Amino acid sequence: MPLSQNFINHVRIPENNDWVIFILTGCIFLYVFMMNIIERDASLKDFLLQKYFDASNNLPSWMITSCVTALTLSVLLSQYIPIVPKYIADLQLMGYQLNKFGYTLLAVIFFYVTKSALGFLFYQSIGDGKKWTIFYFTSTKFYFILSFLLIILCVTHYYFPVDRNKMFLYYISFFVFVAVFKIFFYLFHKNNILPEKWYYKFLYICTLQIAPLLLLWKLLFF
Repeated sequence: MPLSQNFINHVRIPENNDWVIFILTGCIFLYVFMMNIIERDASLKDFLLQKYFDASNNLPSWMITSCVTALTLSVLLSQYIPIVPKYIADLQLMGYQLNKFGYTLLAVIFFYVTKSALGFLFYQSIGDGKKWTIFYFTSTKFYFILSFLLIILCVTHYYFPVDRNKMFLYYISFFVFVAVFKIFFYLFHKNNILPEKWYYKFLYICTLQIAPLLLLWKLLFF
């Protein structure tokens, strides 16, 4: 009897990350559907290098790419969220409440929808509404590549023995680099997707690139 009281269970219960595989598999299927049906069996090279006037179904491709980016970004960031805010956790639907992934996904969707709506209004307000379609066509290529990098990071994060605390610093550096690179990508792209006048470019970068990122950071980590 005393021996049973001193027994120590060394069995380790592994973390269940099946939900990550389900989400990433769904993202891959979305891209397969997009490339085979929406883009009409376009190759990866043709999709990335196609010109605006030769492309079709730009809006569905943009929406699918945005969904995949939002999902993969939420999968990666959700493990670092300190807590789900009480006013969100208290909201229940049929007895269910949002966990960290659900809250992160909700915040990221709010971020993208708000930024896209403000971007559309921005181009309309300066009388350059036609350039908006060229803008989201071009940004689709950027986010398409970014989403694949996020998928690789998600697989590494959840299925390889990495120090997640140390990796968080690398993630921050990665996202800062991506944010800076995206600004230069938009500024110097051959499609001239930003307004011609320099003060409109400055206004767009400050209000629709930098400010939304700060808001997302505040929603997730404060």
